[in-house]
Amino acid sequence: MKKILAAWILALTAILTCGCDLALSPQELYCLPKLPAEYTALDSEINAILAEGAEYAAPTSGRNIQPVQLEDLDGDGQEEAVAFFRNASDEKPLKICIFSADGESYRQTALIESSGTSIYSISYSDLNADGHTELIVGWRVTTDLLALVVYTVGNGGAVELLRTNYVRYAVTNLNQDQTQELVVLRAVDESGSVADYYTWQNGELQLRSSARISITMAELSQQGRLTSGTLEDDVPALFVTGVEESAWTITDILTIRNGDLINVALSDATGVSSVISAFRSLYPTDINGDGITEVPCPVNLPDRGNEDAEVYQRIDWRSYNSQGEPRSVLSTYHDMEDGWYFLLPEEWNGQITVARSVLPDEASVTFYRLGDAQAQPFLQITAITGSSRGIKAVRGSRFTLSRQAETTYTAELLEGNNGWSLGMTEDEVRAAFNLITKEWMYGDN
Repeated sequence: MKKILAAWILALTAILTCGCDLALSPQELYCLPKLPAEYTALDSEINAILAEGAEYAAPTSGRNIQPVQLEDLDGDGQEEAVAFFRNASDEKPLKICIFSADGESYRQTALIESSGTSIYSISYSDLNADGHTELIVGWRVTTDLLALVVYTVGNGGAVELLRTNYVRYAVTNLNQDQTQELVVLRAVDESGSVADYYTWQNGELQLRSSARISITMAELSQQGRLTSGTLEDDVPALFVTGVEESAWTITDILTIRNGDLINVALSDATGVSSVISAFRSLYPTDINGDGITEVPCPVNLPDRGNEDAEVYQRIDWRSYNSQGEPRSVLSTYHDMEDGWYFLLPEEWNGQITVARSVLPDEASVTFYRLGDAQAQPFLQITAITGSSRGIKAVRGSRFTLSRQAETTYTAELLEGNNGWSLGMTEDEVRAAFNLITKEWMYGDN
Protein backbone atom coordinates (compact mmCIF):
# COMPACT_ATOMS: atom_id res chain seq x y z
CA MET A 1 0.00 0.00 0.00
CA LYS A 2 3.00 2.27 0.52
CA LYS A 3 3.74 1.97 -3.20
CA ILE A 4 0.22 3.10 -3.99
CA LEU A 5 0.42 6.07 -1.66
CA ALA A 6 3.77 7.05 -3.12
CA ALA A 7 2.25 6.92 -6.61
CA TRP A 8 -0.60 9.22 -5.54
CA ILE A 9 1.82 11.74 -4.07
CA LEU A 10 4.03 11.60 -7.17
CA ALA A 11 1.05 12.16 -9.43
CA LEU A 12 -0.13 15.10 -7.35
CA THR A 13 3.34 16.63 -7.33
CA ALA A 14 3.58 16.29 -11.10
CA ILE A 15 0.27 18.10 -11.55
CA LEU A 16 1.24 20.94 -9.27
CA THR A 17 4.73 21.45 -10.69
CA CYS A 18 4.45 20.62 -14.38
CA GLY A 19 3.77 24.21 -15.40
CA CYS A 20 0.80 23.19 -17.55
CA ASP A 21 -2.02 25.66 -17.95
CA LEU A 22 -4.55 23.83 -15.79
CA ALA A 23 -7.62 25.62 -14.51
CA LEU A 24 -8.00 24.00 -11.08
CA SER A 25 -10.17 25.28 -8.27
CA PRO A 26 -8.76 25.51 -4.71
CA GLN A 27 -10.91 22.50 -3.76
CA GLU A 28 -9.47 20.45 -6.63
CA LEU A 29 -5.91 21.37 -5.66
CA TYR A 30 -6.38 19.97 -2.16
CA CYS A 31 -7.97 16.67 -3.29
CA LEU A 32 -5.78 13.57 -3.49
CA PRO A 33 -5.77 11.84 -6.88
CA LYS A 34 -8.43 9.16 -7.16
CA LEU A 35 -7.47 5.56 -6.44
CA PRO A 36 -6.87 3.45 -9.52
CA ALA A 37 -9.95 1.39 -10.24
CA GLU A 38 -8.38 -1.95 -9.25
CA TYR A 39 -7.33 -0.64 -5.83
CA THR A 40 -10.80 0.80 -5.25
CA ALA A 41 -12.13 -2.71 -5.82
CA LEU A 42 -9.55 -4.16 -3.43
CA ASP A 43 -10.54 -1.64 -0.80
CA SER A 44 -14.18 -2.68 -1.22
CA GLU A 45 -13.29 -6.36 -0.82
CA ILE A 46 -11.37 -5.65 2.39
CA ASN A 47 -14.11 -3.41 3.77
CA ALA A 48 -16.64 -6.17 3.21
CA ILE A 49 -14.56 -8.52 5.37
CA LEU A 50 -14.20 -5.89 8.08
CA ALA A 51 -17.96 -5.24 7.98
CA GLU A 52 -18.58 -8.91 8.86
CA GLY A 53 -16.84 -8.43 12.22
CA ALA A 54 -13.21 -9.03 11.31
CA GLU A 55 -10.32 -6.77 12.25
CA TYR A 56 -6.81 -6.38 10.88
CA ALA A 57 -4.32 -8.81 12.47
CA ALA A 58 -0.93 -8.04 10.92
CA PRO A 59 2.04 -10.34 11.64
CA THR A 60 3.73 -9.35 14.88
CA SER A 61 7.34 -10.16 13.96
CA GLY A 62 9.70 -10.48 11.01
CA ARG A 63 10.24 -8.18 8.04
CA ASN A 64 6.67 -8.22 6.80
CA ILE A 65 4.36 -6.68 9.38
CA GLN A 66 1.92 -4.66 7.26
CA PRO A 67 -1.79 -5.63 7.44
CA VAL A 68 -1.97 -5.67 3.61
CA GLN A 69 1.07 -6.75 1.58
CA LEU A 70 1.63 -6.80 -2.18
CA GLU A 71 3.52 -9.80 -3.59
CA ASP A 72 3.70 -11.39 -7.02
CA LEU A 73 2.92 -14.95 -5.94
CA ASP A 74 2.42 -16.58 -9.34
CA GLY A 75 5.22 -14.89 -11.28
CA ASP A 76 2.95 -13.23 -13.85
CA GLY A 77 4.25 -9.73 -13.15
CA GLN A 78 1.09 -8.64 -11.31
CA GLU A 79 1.08 -8.35 -7.54
CA GLU A 80 -1.41 -10.23 -5.44
CA ALA A 81 -2.67 -8.60 -2.25
CA VAL A 82 -2.14 -10.60 0.97
CA ALA A 83 -4.30 -9.32 3.84
CA PHE A 84 -4.37 -10.46 7.47
CA PHE A 85 -7.46 -10.56 9.68
CA ARG A 86 -8.89 -11.89 12.92
CA ASN A 87 -12.56 -12.68 13.43
CA ALA A 88 -13.04 -13.70 17.06
CA SER A 89 -16.48 -15.22 16.41
CA ASP A 90 -15.15 -17.86 13.99
CA GLU A 91 -13.90 -21.32 14.94
CA LYS A 92 -10.64 -20.48 13.17
CA PRO A 93 -10.30 -16.76 13.88
CA LEU A 94 -6.99 -16.04 12.15
CA LYS A 95 -7.25 -15.50 8.41
CA ILE A 96 -4.95 -14.73 5.50
CA CYS A 97 -6.89 -13.59 2.45
CA ILE A 98 -5.25 -13.51 -0.97
CA PHE A 99 -6.70 -11.24 -3.66
CA SER A 100 -5.69 -11.48 -7.32
CA ALA A 101 -6.01 -8.84 -10.01
CA ASP A 102 -8.89 -9.46 -12.40
CA GLY A 103 -8.82 -6.81 -15.10
CA GLU A 104 -9.49 -3.53 -13.34
CA SER A 105 -10.69 -5.29 -10.21
CA TYR A 106 -9.50 -7.59 -7.45
CA ARG A 107 -11.17 -10.77 -6.29
CA GLN A 108 -10.40 -13.15 -3.44
CA THR A 109 -8.75 -16.30 -4.80
CA ALA A 110 -7.51 -18.04 -1.64
CA LEU A 111 -8.22 -18.16 2.08
CA ILE A 112 -5.93 -19.55 4.77
CA GLU A 113 -7.43 -20.00 8.24
CA SER A 114 -5.99 -21.08 11.58
CA SER A 115 -6.75 -21.19 15.26
CA GLY A 116 -4.32 -19.64 17.73
CA THR A 117 -3.63 -16.27 19.29
CA SER A 118 -1.91 -14.38 16.46
CA ILE A 119 -0.13 -14.51 13.12
CA TYR A 120 3.50 -14.40 14.26
CA SER A 121 5.32 -13.89 10.96
CA ILE A 122 5.23 -14.42 7.22
CA SER A 123 7.93 -14.65 4.58
CA TYR A 124 7.82 -15.33 0.85
CA SER A 125 10.18 -17.62 -1.06
CA ASP A 126 10.17 -19.72 -4.23
CA LEU A 127 11.30 -23.01 -2.68
CA ASN A 128 11.24 -25.14 -5.83
CA ALA A 129 12.32 -22.59 -8.47
CA ASP A 130 9.09 -22.93 -10.46
CA GLY A 131 8.42 -19.20 -10.53
CA HIS A 132 5.66 -19.41 -7.92
CA THR A 133 6.24 -18.01 -4.44
CA GLU A 134 5.43 -20.06 -1.36
CA LEU A 135 4.08 -18.50 1.85
CA ILE A 136 5.98 -19.44 5.02
CA VAL A 137 3.74 -18.60 7.95
CA GLY A 138 4.50 -18.72 11.64
CA TRP A 139 1.33 -19.10 13.71
CA ARG A 140 1.32 -18.25 17.42
CA VAL A 141 -0.71 -21.19 18.74
CA THR A 142 -0.23 -20.47 22.45
CA THR A 143 2.11 -18.28 24.49
CA ASP A 144 4.80 -20.97 24.36
CA LEU A 145 4.07 -22.71 21.06
CA LEU A 146 4.71 -21.65 17.46
CA ALA A 147 3.63 -23.63 14.40
CA LEU A 148 5.37 -23.22 11.04
CA VAL A 149 3.28 -23.93 7.94
CA VAL A 150 4.36 -23.62 4.30
CA TYR A 151 1.65 -22.98 1.70
CA THR A 152 1.63 -22.86 -2.05
CA VAL A 153 -1.13 -20.93 -3.81
CA GLY A 154 -2.60 -22.04 -7.14
CA ASN A 155 -5.84 -22.03 -9.05
CA GLY A 156 -7.38 -24.33 -6.45
CA GLY A 157 -6.51 -22.04 -3.57
CA ALA A 158 -3.88 -22.54 -0.88
CA VAL A 159 -2.33 -25.98 -0.36
CA GLU A 160 -0.38 -26.90 2.77
CA LEU A 161 3.10 -28.29 2.02
CA LEU A 162 4.61 -28.57 5.50
CA ARG A 163 3.56 -28.19 9.13
CA THR A 164 5.86 -28.42 12.15
CA ASN A 165 6.41 -26.83 15.52
CA TYR A 166 9.42 -24.50 15.67
CA VAL A 167 11.23 -21.75 17.55
CA ARG A 168 13.23 -20.17 14.71
CA TYR A 169 13.75 -20.92 11.04
CA ALA A 170 15.92 -19.76 8.15
CA VAL A 171 15.42 -19.86 4.39
CA THR A 172 18.85 -20.44 2.92
CA ASN A 173 20.80 -22.22 0.17
CA LEU A 174 23.32 -24.40 1.96
CA ASN A 175 23.75 -26.96 -0.82
CA GLN A 176 24.45 -24.28 -3.48
CA ASP A 177 21.89 -25.55 -5.97
CA GLN A 178 19.13 -23.61 -7.77
CA THR A 179 16.56 -23.81 -4.95
CA GLN A 180 16.19 -22.51 -1.43
CA GLU A 181 16.03 -24.82 1.57
CA LEU A 182 14.38 -24.48 4.95
CA VAL A 183 16.22 -25.00 8.25
CA VAL A 184 13.84 -25.30 11.19
CA LEU A 185 15.06 -25.18 14.78
CA ARG A 186 12.93 -26.83 17.44
CA ALA A 187 13.10 -28.46 20.84
CA VAL A 188 12.86 -32.24 21.15
CA ASP A 189 12.75 -32.41 24.96
CA GLU A 190 13.45 -30.17 27.95
CA SER A 191 17.17 -29.83 27.18
CA GLY A 192 17.71 -31.11 23.63
CA SER A 193 17.30 -29.25 20.34
CA VAL A 194 17.63 -30.10 16.67
CA ALA A 195 17.83 -28.36 13.32
CA ASP A 196 15.66 -29.97 10.65
CA TYR A 197 16.76 -29.57 7.03
CA TYR A 198 13.95 -29.50 4.44
CA THR A 199 14.59 -29.63 0.70
CA TRP A 200 12.40 -29.92 -2.39
CA GLN A 201 12.41 -33.60 -3.44
CA ASN A 202 10.14 -35.60 -5.74
CA GLY A 203 7.74 -32.73 -6.14
CA GLU A 204 7.29 -31.94 -2.46
CA LEU A 205 9.01 -30.33 0.52
CA GLN A 206 10.60 -33.17 2.51
CA LEU A 207 12.74 -33.56 5.60
CA ARG A 208 16.19 -34.49 4.29
CA SER A 209 18.12 -34.75 7.57
CA SER A 210 18.45 -33.36 11.08
CA ALA A 211 21.42 -32.18 13.11
CA ARG A 212 21.70 -31.92 16.87
CA ILE A 213 22.54 -28.49 18.24
CA SER A 214 24.04 -27.52 21.59
CA ILE A 215 21.89 -24.60 22.59
CA THR A 216 18.45 -24.80 24.10
CA MET A 217 15.57 -23.06 22.42
CA ALA A 218 15.31 -20.71 25.40
CA GLU A 219 18.90 -19.60 24.78
CA LEU A 220 18.09 -19.01 21.11
CA SER A 221 14.75 -17.28 21.53
CA GLN A 222 15.87 -14.60 24.01
CA GLN A 223 19.10 -12.96 22.82
CA GLY A 224 20.16 -15.56 20.27
CA ARG A 225 20.43 -15.11 16.54
CA LEU A 226 20.62 -17.00 13.24
CA THR A 227 23.31 -15.73 10.86
CA SER A 228 23.69 -16.94 7.27
CA GLY A 229 27.37 -16.87 6.39
CA THR A 230 30.31 -18.56 4.71
CA LEU A 231 33.08 -20.88 5.89
CA GLU A 232 36.73 -20.54 4.86
CA ASP A 233 36.45 -22.93 1.93
CA ASP A 234 33.58 -20.84 0.47
CA VAL A 235 31.00 -23.27 1.83
CA PRO A 236 27.69 -21.72 2.98
CA ALA A 237 26.84 -22.14 6.65
CA LEU A 238 24.22 -21.17 9.18
CA PHE A 239 25.61 -19.86 12.47
CA VAL A 240 23.20 -20.52 15.36
CA THR A 241 24.08 -18.41 18.40
CA GLY A 242 22.46 -18.89 21.79
CA VAL A 243 23.01 -16.75 24.87
CA GLU A 244 23.09 -18.40 28.29
CA GLU A 245 21.89 -16.17 31.16
CA SER A 246 23.27 -13.08 29.33
CA ALA A 247 26.77 -14.28 30.21
CA TRP A 248 27.93 -16.82 27.61
CA THR A 249 27.42 -17.39 23.92
CA ILE A 250 27.34 -20.85 22.39
CA THR A 251 27.55 -21.06 18.61
CA ASP A 252 26.62 -24.06 16.49
CA ILE A 253 27.75 -24.06 12.85
CA LEU A 254 25.49 -25.88 10.40
CA THR A 255 26.56 -26.81 6.89
CA ILE A 256 26.01 -29.54 4.30
CA ARG A 257 28.20 -32.61 3.90
CA ASN A 258 27.28 -35.33 1.38
CA GLY A 259 23.85 -33.77 1.07
CA ASP A 260 23.01 -33.88 4.76
CA LEU A 261 22.98 -31.20 7.46
CA ILE A 262 25.80 -31.44 10.01
CA ASN A 263 26.99 -29.38 12.96
CA VAL A 264 30.74 -28.91 12.49
CA ALA A 265 31.10 -27.08 15.83
CA LEU A 266 30.26 -30.14 17.93
CA SER A 267 33.19 -31.45 19.97
CA ASP A 268 33.92 -35.16 19.66
CA ALA A 269 34.94 -35.18 23.32
CA THR A 270 31.97 -33.38 24.87
CA GLY A 271 29.24 -33.76 22.27
CA VAL A 272 28.44 -30.05 22.46
CA SER A 273 29.75 -27.02 20.61
CA SER A 274 33.33 -26.01 21.26
CA VAL A 275 32.56 -22.42 20.18
CA ILE A 276 31.82 -20.91 23.60
CA SER A 277 32.80 -17.44 24.81
CA ALA A 278 31.72 -14.56 27.02
CA PHE A 279 28.73 -12.58 25.72
CA ARG A 280 29.49 -9.03 24.55
CA SER A 281 26.41 -8.39 22.38
CA LEU A 282 28.45 -9.40 19.34
CA TYR A 283 27.46 -12.05 16.81
CA PRO A 284 29.11 -13.80 13.84
CA THR A 285 29.76 -11.39 11.00
CA ASP A 286 32.21 -10.71 8.17
CA ILE A 287 34.30 -8.29 10.24
CA ASN A 288 36.98 -7.67 7.60
CA GLY A 289 34.89 -7.78 4.41
CA ASP A 290 36.66 -10.81 2.91
CA GLY A 291 33.45 -12.74 2.26
CA ILE A 292 34.09 -15.19 5.12
CA THR A 293 32.13 -15.11 8.37
CA GLU A 294 34.06 -14.63 11.61
CA VAL A 295 32.94 -15.54 15.14
CA PRO A 296 33.80 -13.18 18.03
CA CYS A 297 35.73 -14.48 21.04
CA PRO A 298 36.40 -11.99 23.90
CA VAL A 299 39.77 -12.32 25.67
CA ASN A 300 40.70 -10.46 28.86
CA LEU A 301 43.39 -7.81 28.49
CA PRO A 302 46.13 -7.51 31.14
CA ASP A 303 45.51 -5.06 33.96
CA ARG A 304 47.75 -2.03 34.46
CA GLY A 305 49.00 -3.20 37.82
CA ASN A 306 46.90 -0.64 39.69
CA GLU A 307 44.29 -3.10 41.00
CA ASP A 308 41.65 -1.61 38.72
CA ALA A 309 38.50 -3.66 39.30
CA GLU A 310 37.33 -3.12 35.71
CA VAL A 311 38.22 -5.94 33.31
CA TYR A 312 38.66 -4.94 29.67
CA GLN A 313 38.66 -7.29 26.73
CA ARG A 314 39.86 -7.50 23.17
CA ILE A 315 37.80 -9.45 20.64
CA ASP A 316 39.57 -12.18 18.71
CA TRP A 317 37.69 -12.97 15.48
CA ARG A 318 37.96 -16.54 14.21
CA SER A 319 36.88 -18.07 10.92
CA TYR A 320 36.06 -21.76 10.53
CA ASN A 321 36.47 -24.28 7.75
CA SER A 322 34.02 -27.02 6.80
CA GLN A 323 35.71 -29.37 9.30
CA GLY A 324 34.98 -26.98 12.15
CA GLU A 325 38.62 -25.97 12.56
CA PRO A 326 39.19 -22.35 13.66
CA ARG A 327 41.70 -19.81 12.43
CA SER A 328 42.44 -16.47 14.09
CA VAL A 329 41.84 -13.65 11.62
CA LEU A 330 42.21 -10.39 13.53
CA SER A 331 41.62 -8.70 16.89
CA THR A 332 39.62 -5.62 17.79
CA TYR A 333 38.80 -3.50 20.78
CA HIS A 334 35.05 -2.86 20.82
CA ASP A 335 33.72 0.12 22.74
CA MET A 336 30.08 -0.93 22.72
CA GLU A 337 29.00 1.94 24.97
CA ASP A 338 30.25 4.63 22.59
CA GLY A 339 29.63 2.89 19.28
CA TRP A 340 33.10 2.27 17.80
CA TYR A 341 35.76 -0.40 17.42
CA PHE A 342 39.48 -0.38 16.69
CA LEU A 343 41.53 -2.88 14.70
CA LEU A 344 44.42 -4.01 16.90
CA PRO A 345 47.73 -4.70 15.13
CA GLU A 346 48.82 -8.29 15.61
CA GLU A 347 52.09 -7.08 17.15
CA TRP A 348 50.15 -5.50 20.03
CA ASN A 349 49.02 -8.88 21.33
CA GLY A 350 50.18 -9.08 24.95
CA GLN A 351 51.78 -5.64 24.72
CA ILE A 352 48.85 -3.31 25.47
CA THR A 353 45.83 -2.77 27.67
CA VAL A 354 43.07 -0.16 27.88
CA ALA A 355 40.96 1.81 30.35
CA ARG A 356 37.77 3.79 29.82
CA SER A 357 36.90 7.03 31.60
CA VAL A 358 33.80 9.23 31.43
CA LEU A 359 33.46 13.00 31.87
CA PRO A 360 30.48 15.25 31.11
CA ASP A 361 29.89 14.98 27.33
CA GLU A 362 33.09 12.94 26.86
CA ALA A 363 33.92 9.24 27.03
CA SER A 364 37.56 8.29 26.44
CA VAL A 365 39.38 4.99 25.98
CA THR A 366 43.09 5.22 26.68
CA PHE A 367 45.49 2.62 25.26
CA TYR A 368 48.54 1.76 27.38
CA ARG A 369 51.78 0.06 26.39
CA LEU A 370 53.02 -2.48 28.90
CA GLY A 371 56.60 -2.92 30.00
CA ASP A 372 58.84 -3.43 32.98
CA ALA A 373 57.97 -0.02 34.37
CA GLN A 374 54.55 1.56 34.82
CA ALA A 375 52.14 1.25 31.90
CA GLN A 376 52.44 4.24 29.57
CA PRO A 377 49.48 5.79 27.75
CA PHE A 378 50.14 6.12 24.02
CA LEU A 379 46.72 6.63 22.37
CA GLN A 380 43.37 8.03 23.43
CA ILE A 381 40.11 7.83 21.50
CA THR A 382 37.26 10.04 22.67
CA ALA A 383 33.54 10.20 21.86
CA ILE A 384 32.37 13.79 22.37
CA THR A 385 28.71 14.81 22.63
CA GLY A 386 26.96 18.02 23.61
CA SER A 387 26.69 21.45 22.02
CA SER A 388 30.40 22.32 22.44
CA ARG A 389 31.78 19.17 20.80
CA GLY A 390 33.23 21.19 17.90
CA ILE A 391 35.44 23.12 20.32
CA LYS A 392 36.41 20.08 22.39
CA ALA A 393 37.33 18.12 19.28
CA VAL A 394 40.35 20.35 18.56
CA ARG A 395 41.72 20.65 22.07
CA GLY A 396 45.36 19.75 22.52
CA SER A 397 46.63 17.38 19.86
CA ARG A 398 43.29 15.79 19.07
CA PHE A 399 42.45 14.98 15.47
CA THR A 400 39.05 14.02 14.12
CA LEU A 401 38.19 10.43 13.25
CA SER A 402 34.49 10.81 12.44
CA ARG A 403 31.69 13.35 12.75
CA GLN A 404 28.19 12.00 13.30
CA ALA A 405 24.90 13.79 13.91
CA GLU A 406 25.29 13.89 17.69
CA THR A 407 28.81 12.59 18.34
CA THR A 408 32.30 13.56 17.21
CA TYR A 409 35.04 10.95 17.53
CA THR A 410 38.62 12.11 18.01
CA ALA A 411 42.00 10.57 18.71
CA GLU A 412 45.19 11.83 20.28
CA LEU A 413 48.66 10.30 20.14
CA LEU A 414 50.17 10.53 23.63
CA GLU A 415 53.72 10.63 24.91
CA GLY A 416 54.05 6.85 25.12
CA ASN A 417 53.69 6.64 21.32
CA ASN A 418 56.92 8.61 20.76
CA GLY A 419 59.83 6.34 19.97
CA TRP A 420 57.81 3.15 20.48
CA SER A 421 58.58 0.60 17.79
CA LEU A 422 54.92 -0.47 17.73
CA GLY A 423 53.56 3.08 17.72
CA MET A 424 51.11 4.45 15.14
CA THR A 425 50.77 7.45 12.88
CA GLU A 426 47.60 9.54 12.62
CA ASP A 427 46.78 7.91 9.28
CA GLU A 428 47.18 4.44 10.78
CA VAL A 429 44.84 5.36 13.63
CA ARG A 430 42.23 6.63 11.17
CA ALA A 431 42.51 3.43 9.12
CA ALA A 432 42.04 1.24 12.21
CA PHE A 433 39.03 3.16 13.56
CA ASN A 434 35.51 1.99 12.67
CA LEU A 435 32.01 2.86 13.76
CA ILE A 436 29.79 0.06 14.99
CA THR A 437 26.96 -0.17 12.50
CA LYS A 438 23.71 -0.77 14.26
CA GLU A 439 22.02 -3.60 12.44
CA TRP A 440 18.32 -2.99 11.89
CA MET A 441 16.55 -5.94 13.43
CA TYR A 442 13.18 -6.76 11.93
CA GLY A 443 12.27 -9.35 14.53
CA ASP A 444 12.42 -13.10 14.30
CA ASN A 445 10.60 -15.35 11.87
